[in-house]
Amino acid sequence: MDTKKHILILQGHPDPAGGHLCHALAQAYADGAREAGHSVENVDIARLDFPLLRSQVEWETGALPAVLGPAQQAIHQAQHLVLFFPLWLGDMPALVKGFLEQVARPGFAFRRSDDEPFTAKGLAGRSARLVVTMGMPALVYRFFFRAHSVKSLERNVLGFVGFAPVHETLIGLVDKLGPDGVADWQAKLRKLGRNAD
Repeated sequence: MDTKKHILILQGHPDPAGGHLCHALAQAYADGAREAGHSVENVDIARLDFPLLRSQVEWETGALPAVLGPAQQAIHQAQHLVLFFPLWLGDMPALVKGFLEQVARPGFAFRRSDDEPFTAKGLAGRSARLVVTMGMPALVYRFFFRAHSVKSLERNVLGFVGFAPVHETLIGLVDKLGPDGVADWQAKLRKLGRNAD
């Protein structure tokens, strides 16, 4: 049985210039995955110029912007998705939310069905990992704030369309990591990449 996976890395840092911790961690994950023989595809959300959705009608019946067609196809082809983003104002950056709203359209991410109380999950059979960086201690976010935005993304977006399991890596106090701390996290992400986890 072939244990190699096709992995999609979604880079959700909104700065298209790159050079941030999210970019270094995504590269480490990709390097580890490729070392283990997995195939890796990358989508850098900040480099995609797309409009925000402004109505339910537009979301349900409007055309997907052409620039997002390849990204939606990459999601469809992936067996494992890894989404990297920094926590901004307690949540994912608006650009990531806007991207997910655009690509997770009816008919692709899910199908309405009279036979099922919720929906038919259009992206079942895929797993995911969220890698979230933040200025606060990760334990404070996890236990005091109950990781509310990450849990919502896991349950109300990824889980709703069929991703399971969905794991998370929360990295706090990023301004105090220093070179050694960054290297430690890169090593951890490289290992996760090797295991396609």
